[in-house]
Formats: sequence, structure tokens, C-alpha cells
Amino acid sequence: MEVLRAVLNSQLVKIPVCLTVHNRSYARLAEVGRLDAPKITGKYETGQLILHRVFGYRGVVLFPWLARVYDRDLPQHRSGDVEPNPGVGKEVRGRTHTFYQVLIDQRDCPYIRAQTEAVTFLGNQDSSRSLYAIPGLDYVAHEDIIPYTSAEKSPLHHELFDKFLAYDPDKDPPFVAQETLRAWQNKNHPWLELSDVHKETTENIRVTVIPFYMGFRESHSTSVYWWRYCIRLENLGSLSVQLRERHWRIFSLSGTLETVRGRGVVGQEPALTRTLPAFQYSSHVSLQAPSGHMWGTFRMEREDGYTFDCRIPPFSLESKPDITPAAPPGAL
Repeated sequence: MEVLRAVLNSQLVKIPVCLTVHNRSYARLAEVGRLDAPKITGKYETGQLILHRVFGYRGVVLFPWLARVYDRDLPQHRSGDVEPNPGVGKEVRGRTHTFYQVLIDQRDCPYIRAQTEAVTFLGNQDSSRSLYAIPGLDYVAHEDIIPYTSAEKSPLHHELFDKFLAYDPDKDPPFVAQETLRAWQNKNHPWLELSDVHKETTENIRVTVIPFYMGFRESHSTSVYWWRYCIRLENLGSLSVQLRERHWRIFSLSGTLETVRGRGVVGQEPALTRTLPAFQYSSHVSLQAPSGHMWGTFRMEREDGYTFDCRIPPFSLESKPDITPAAPPGAL
């Protein structure tokens, strides 16, 4: 998607389209619409077509979330700490910020460095292993949105686009929420809700963590509580860096402290380069207690051979009262 980023400064929005001729692939540019002016104040409405500023994919806004962002890049944070204090108290002042639930164009999924099935749910069957994923759903910060318009009535390829949105040329944007979108939002609100976002930068590598409560399971007279967490790594420097190892500490309110070490993340050792500066993934964690917290480090290796531990900001794992597991999200 580098070609897409290269043309964002022009009025027309174009993306690369792959062609195969005699077993060889070529790329050409295809116009998808016209750029709109980004909003400095206010928020984007349901149906707004967007380009992701970092990952370059096309998407459409479903609805906004108001989150508390805790940024640890503050003067009072001790620069000598390799591993942050495990406490996740609100000593870091949070500020409210708008994020958006976004559908991703399925044509772009193979080209972006972010998991496209990152939003997961517990099912409502008896099995504690039931886990459902919604493909092509993401959370996007306000500043990462580049709005655009299209003359097409179905400009986005996603199985839920026509179920959730209807074309109305008299509206701006010309795609309005259908009742199925409102019903789906109300039904799955507890598991979609984004509340806290944590950020920290080490050696020009910014780590952003967003935790989500998924619900609980009854297992052998005990309750097992589940969370998913989304992590984005972004290289703000000029030198390429590769993630080599992860080191997690997981504390449970029951009093247990678990240490997890391993190579890479989700089976990969992603490189953060000038052309591909960001990588995003999701994972899951369970506790036999209604709350806890996590923190840790990523071992990074720079292109000049220098290695360092990149801090993962500590974040709370908090359950919600009176929430039972959700039904499969496919049942709209």
C-alpha cells in the first residue's frame, strides 16, 4: 500500500490494483474517490468513507467511541526504568479522545500489517473454547482518519456493508445506518466498547495497547474471566527495528504473578521500517479473578545491531458486572 500513501497529497485518491499477465503480477493505479478535509474539531459521522493514515486501507465509519488515553511519555516518568512499575493506577492523567469502529475493505486486507480478525467474542455455548471473530473490523483514532468521498453506491467490499448501511444521496455522508446496525451495536456494545488506551515510547518505538473485556466462563466451580488486547507498534525513528522477543508479566487479583517469554508475537518477528513503520496484532488472556493487570517489554533489534527493551505500558484488566457471554456476532 505504499503507492496509496504516496498519492494522499493529491486531490484524487488512487490505490494500486494488481493485474496478472502470463503469470507475472503488475500494479496500476485506480481512482476510488476524492479527499475531504480532515476534521480538526467535531467527529466523523456513521457512513464516512476513510483511508487509514498509517495502514493505508479503505474503510467506513460505523460509530464513535469516547476513550480515555493514558500517555506515559510524560516528564515525570523516569527514563532509566527498563520495566515500568506494575501498578496501573491513574497516576498518568488520562484525556478523552474519539476512536471509531470501522469496517475494512476486504480487498485491502492482504496488504495491511494489522490483523483483520482482531475483534473477537466469547460464544454462548457451554464449551469454554467457543471463540468467534468478526473479520475486517478495527478501531481507529480520530487523527488516523483521512476522509474521502466516492460516487459509487457500494464503494466498500465487506459482507456487512450492505447489511449495516444504506445509500441515500441526500445525506452527507451518503451512507446511513440501517436498523440492523443499531440493533447489532446495542446487542454487542459490552464486548465492542473501547474505554482505555495506553501509550508509551521507548527509543522511538511507540507502543499502544487497548484492552477489552470479553466476559467469563464457569469452569469446575470457578469463573474464568477473558480479555483481548490490541497492540500497535510504530517506529517513529529513521532506522529499521525488528521485534525479536516478548516478555510479559501478568498479575491477577487472586494473588498470582505469571511470567511469559517467547520469540516474536503471534508467530512473527515484524520489522518496522521507513516504508512499513507499523504493525498491529491482538491476543487474549484469561484470569481466575475479575481483575488484574499486565505489563512487560519487547526486545527490539535495530538495523545497526543495537538491542533494547521497549516498554509495554501497564494496563488494567477489569471485568464488568452483570455481563454474560455474547451470542455469536454473525447472528445479526
